Amino acid sequence: MKVNVEVECTPEEARRFLGLPDVSKANEAYVDAITNAMQGGVSLDQLHDLSKQIAPMGQMGLKLFQQFMEAGASMASGKK
Repeated sequence: MKVNVEVECTPEEARRFLGLPDVSKANEAYVDAITNAMQGGVSLDQLHDLSKQIAPMGQMGLKLFQQFMEAGASMASGKK
């Protein structure tokens, strides 16, 4: 049996329902920094440092995410 459920809501409503944090202020700061960099107001090194501070766990977070995706792909293909 297959059941489909459709929920119509805004992204804000979905975020609240799922209990995800509101990162709109961090997003605005990041977009402002990128805009300033594109206009020549910030050096690329400063932008790189800012992205390290904003990104959750930096390189370690990316590596964990990659391992998670690889494990999921292995399980989906039937490999252990």
